[in-house]
Amino acid sequence: MTRVVENFTTQVPVWSPYIKPVELASATPEQLAAMQVTPSNKGVSPYVLTLAHDPESLAVRSPLFNQIMYGKDGLSSAERELGAVGASVVNRCIYCAAVHASRFNNLSKRPGVIDEIFERERQARLEPRDQAIFDFSAQLSETPPAIPKTAAADLANAGLNTLEAVDLVLSSALFGWANRLMHTLGEPTEREQAPR
Repeated sequence: MTRVVENFTTQVPVWSPYIKPVELASATPEQLAAMQVTPSNKGVSPYVLTLAHDPESLAVRSPLFNQIMYGKDGLSSAERELGAVGASVVNRCIYCAAVHASRFNNLSKRPGVIDEIFERERQARLEPRDQAIFDFSAQLSETPPAIPKTAAADLANAGLNTLEAVDLVLSSALFGWANRLMHTLGEPTEREQAPR
């Protein structure tokens, strides 16, 4: 029996959709066109195959995701991933947290940051710049209208310039949406163990 993963982990679980994904072999030309642009360009995931039920939305979603998460200006790639982790922790999106924590670790080579976040969640204590990024992303994900008036100044005091701060808003907001899609369309499940 497949078990749902309920705790934060850097071991990326399987994302299991609640509805049957589009089958690549029988996809319409519009669905195939929408699936050509994927975040990693390394195949078509069950998530993208599920989103392909609405090819018009997928065709817009994927380029937007890629531009925000893989753009050349603004935050470093690792810092965008940290923002995604902050949103995913608040939204309890175990799958997204695992994917982006793993990417942060690979990019930054600082696994202690994610260990601290997964251990203490919103009470995590990080280096000042990491703390500012994590806190802002979490605050924006909790209740956007309640974000402190000092938030922009806090980011500036931590060394983020205006473009980096805007980049953080975009990546955090993107994950507020992505987390909700993941929650409503599927769940994270354990990977099956290879037979011994």
